[in-house]
Amino acid sequence: MTKPAIGFIGLGLMGSAMVQNLLDKGYGLTVLGNRDRTGVEAALARGATEASSARDVAQASDIVMLCMGTSEHVEGRMRGPDGVIAGLREDAVVIDFGTSLPGSTKALGAEVAAAGAAYLDAPLGRTPTHGRTGELNIMCSGDKSAYDKVESVLKDQGENVFHLGALGNGHTIKLINNFFAQAVANSMAEAFAIADKTGIERQALYDVMSAGPLRSGMMDFIKGYAIDGDASQLAFSIRNAAKDVGYYRQMTADMGLASVMSSGAFTALSDAIEAGRGDELVPLMVDAFSDRFGQ
Repeated sequence: MTKPAIGFIGLGLMGSAMVQNLLDKGYGLTVLGNRDRTGVEAALARGATEASSARDVAQASDIVMLCMGTSEHVEGRMRGPDGVIAGLREDAVVIDFGTSLPGSTKALGAEVAAAGAAYLDAPLGRTPTHGRTGELNIMCSGDKSAYDKVESVLKDQGENVFHLGALGNGHTIKLINNFFAQAVANSMAEAFAIADKTGIERQALYDVMSAGPLRSGMMDFIKGYAIDGDASQLAFSIRNAAKDVGYYRQMTADMGLASVMSSGAFTALSDAIEAGRGDELVPLMVDAFSDRFGQ
């Protein structure tokens, strides 16, 4: 069976890894990058075609994939005379792999549907390493017939691929997931900093906490840096973490609700960015809390 033509927009660390995996599996790709051309050049070296605009990507593709940092970035590539929507083929499918606001996703979905195509949100779990090997967790939602059309392609990219119902559900679940993750990560980072302040060894604190029901993967990621000196187990920047928690807070505000439990994590992450730590990895929030407490 002939493989669908794929357009890919956003070749950062994750996007580039996913593109290389798709090339491994024999897909023809048209790509569009941004300022950093590393991922684009790597794709071109293996036979991908570079487009000059998002519209050109869409015109060449049965499936258009976006892997971008913010809803604003996605909207910028989707809309306008040079945007994806302007060039969509009839019955094409557009997939947003980023972590976007559900309200933005639903609005774009309506615009894509009016153009005769379908829009799916499919935020990702795991790391670029998993993207390279096709072992991502993919939280897809949107029209089921459109999902069925691209399911085999998604399964070439993901080990665990979920269809989660109506458009926007994937982004909603991802934001809830990331809010919870950052609440735990920042709580553990503060716990280590407070242990330092009180003269308790970090290892002793971890041994007690991890022996009970508090133990989690996120706790161990922070311990990986706080005790073992390895921050790479949670290769997610403080800036991106703050963005996701901020999106969660905006999502709840749009529902007429005021999130309580996200406030601490959002404040801590935002203050760390103000202190110049935005590009550091989340486990280094241990150091940010230590600085806050005067250690």
